[in-house]
Amino acid sequence: MSRRVYASILHRAACYTITTTSQLQNSYLTSKYPLRPVQHCCASFWSTSGSRKSGAESSRRRLSTHQDFDYQLNEVQVNNILRSNEQSVSLPEFDGRGLSAVKKLESNQLAANTPSEDRRSAATCLQTKGMLLGVFDGHGGWACAQAVSERLLYYVAVAMMPRQTLELLEKCRENDRPLPPVLQWYKHHTDFNYRESASLYFDHLRVFWQELLDCEDHVEGMSPSEALTCAFKRLDTDISLEAQAPLPNDLMRSTAIQVAFAGCTACVAHIGTEGIHVANAGDCRAVLGVQEADGSWSALPLSQDHNAQNPAEVERIREQHPPLERDSVLVDDRLLGVLMPLRAFGDVRFKWSHELQQSVLNKLETGVDLDSLNLYHYTPPNYLTPPYLDVAPEVTYHKLRPQDRFLIVGTDGLWDELSSEEAVRLVGEHLSGIHLQMPVSQADRQLNLGQMHELLLKRQARASPALDANAATHLIRHALGTGDYGDLCQERLATMLALPEDLARMYRDDITATVVHLNSDLARHR
Repeated sequence: MSRRVYASILHRAACYTITTTSQLQNSYLTSKYPLRPVQHCCASFWSTSGSRKSGAESSRRRLSTHQDFDYQLNEVQVNNILRSNEQSVSLPEFDGRGLSAVKKLESNQLAANTPSEDRRSAATCLQTKGMLLGVFDGHGGWACAQAVSERLLYYVAVAMMPRQTLELLEKCRENDRPLPPVLQWYKHHTDFNYRESASLYFDHLRVFWQELLDCEDHVEGMSPSEALTCAFKRLDTDISLEAQAPLPNDLMRSTAIQVAFAGCTACVAHIGTEGIHVANAGDCRAVLGVQEADGSWSALPLSQDHNAQNPAEVERIREQHPPLERDSVLVDDRLLGVLMPLRAFGDVRFKWSHELQQSVLNKLETGVDLDSLNLYHYTPPNYLTPPYLDVAPEVTYHKLRPQDRFLIVGTDGLWDELSSEEAVRLVGEHLSGIHLQMPVSQADRQLNLGQMHELLLKRQARASPALDANAATHLIRHALGTGDYGDLCQERLATMLALPEDLARMYRDDITATVVHLNSDLARHR
């Protein structure tokens, strides 16, 4: 949602009529789905506990259409909402195996859906080098994003392991000995795992490393680029197979089907001492913040959005189908007129044949309501030559330089509100505390008094001090609360945060932002 429609929010809220559940379910992308209770788990399989934010969870004002609309949140309430999911992790410069490429990790999430369909992950690789982090934007529910956020980093880490390490994992498993930890996770205290599916997830990961051991060429382990591509494809295949396989109980079966029929986009970065690899599938985005010699900031994109605004992506999709479908594959900038991202995990309704979809759904226990599983099964129009969707990521590599200061990875909810350049400038100025202003040009000096006053207001707004220590929170605050002159408008921000649950999604998306502060000294001393 553009901040330019702020005035219309107040008008619409004033005459807002409660939207029924059945009305919301008519839209695949904006439906509010009934959800089963969340199960929490303290640790994932054979992982070590990472840094966690201590203290009780900040209280959050819960608004719904069944309450009177009130956007007059005070500053304390606004800050509690904005900061309740923020995370900050400082990493040692030397981790026992070498210098770290990352100095600090800052992250935050703000929900529009209830619950949020965004997920995030971050972990240090313990059996190889580097850090892995990702953001995952779910659609059709949160099930797929949840599963991918738990599993994908493990698949990448295993693919990078040399044969000797994989043999050690397999030997420990065969002898029922504890496995050496693979990832050092950095979890927020509200994160959870699919506890009931943990054994299934581990078994399929083990099959993956067994197949790598059977491959004669797998000696030194895959490069990060190869590992990212392989992991994306392999996990998506496992998600598809799990939904088709006979599983031990109803809960595991329903979870597997939920994950497969929902979908999520993903942007994952591997940060090593030499450079950054980014794998992207969908419309999340990774942007590098670069500080130029004069102190100014520039944005270097490390990913491309996979949607209808990307001409190369549109042509790629069309070339995969017969010429007769050229005009029906993409309708109104959506895949088959339904889905906006053109690459994604899950979403088997765009990948499987009609027959396979119906066969899997028919195997559900008699009397199970598809609505209770968050499944609103339908056939997209012009579904003639599936698959129409895949998860193969686009992988980029950037060699680190001294001027590369930070990496921003965010879901499309962030980029709907901020351009890459705006986001980098906000984080850069937050990092340095210096707000660079362009000199007043000759043209500016010809402005009348009113125009000059407006220019001065804009320049004054840019010089305002930051309200948040966390750079990701700083981004989200500005994404939703920036006024016409670049100033922070408390009333605008309070309104956006107090929108009722059923109305919030009409004006903004779930937002996830992760800011990685890089160790620039590494590149400087190479």
